[in-house]
Amino acid sequence: MTSLRTLGSSDLEVFPLSLGGNVFGWTADEETSFAVLDAYTAAGGNFVDTADSYTAWIEGNQGGESETIIGKWVKARGNRSDVVIATKVSQHPQFQGLSAANIKAAADASLRRLDTDYIDLYYTHFDKPEVPVEEIIGALDELVKAGKVRHIAASNITPERLKESLDFSEREGLARYVALQPHYNLVSRDTYEGPLQDLVAKEGLSAVPYFSLAAGFLTGKYRPGTTVDSARAGRAQEYAGSERGQKVLAALDEIAAAHRVPHATVALAWLAAQPTITAPIASARTVEQLPALLGVADLKLTQEEIAKLTDASA
Repeated sequence: MTSLRTLGSSDLEVFPLSLGGNVFGWTADEETSFAVLDAYTAAGGNFVDTADSYTAWIEGNQGGESETIIGKWVKARGNRSDVVIATKVSQHPQFQGLSAANIKAAADASLRRLDTDYIDLYYTHFDKPEVPVEEIIGALDELVKAGKVRHIAASNITPERLKESLDFSEREGLARYVALQPHYNLVSRDTYEGPLQDLVAKEGLSAVPYFSLAAGFLTGKYRPGTTVDSARAGRAQEYAGSERGQKVLAALDEIAAAHRVPHATVALAWLAAQPTITAPIASARTVEQLPALLGVADLKLTQEEIAKLTDASA
């Protein structure tokens, strides 16, 4: 059985692949979402990532559709204590921003949709520099003290604001971020590597990267001149047309063939091998897409293979 990993300084023990819930209520309907969640947990997975704004970008949706599906699934399966649920605040159409009042109201709305008494990991989805960190951390701390949130985390934040937040929590003895969710993958490294990664390491946080497969590009199915029927095809094709993208694909081709595993497994394994990374996030809109993602728990790349991918993606 795959061993779980501790998330930062928290008491949360998580599977080394976090299942992205952004497709639930979008490219995966409720029935399919239930099937994906069932297959993920059957394989030992326990870390589900969502946000209150998923999937507000779809015409006719309000936001919160993903949370609602996850809540219904947990209720139907009776497995709430077995699943680490992460959600986020700041982007829901009705709960924009990170004011103290909005954080508290958005959390209550998420709890209702998830049909639960507590959120395991609550992220600030996008930092709002106009709001003092004292106000943000103060509101999050109140949620923790009220038992509505177990641990807090941040996403899409500068190193400076993250450090300021951590210092304030430390100074005042308030809830402290235990994780960071950065944009990070083989074709987007400068979005995390450098000062942000260094700070995460120094402060003992865990990184749980999103866009781990670069909108599907790192699955290897997007090639110059090919057409893929996907809601994310446009972004993935941009990578396919770049010089870096071609070098990364060539390295993935070679290593995936050597291990006889899908490209996605190799791309996730490279990410999992990077300093500070605890569990990459990846989503599956069908059960058939899951094995390639779950394979990261078992695939250990050699140092030479990691170096080859690192060089190709430079």
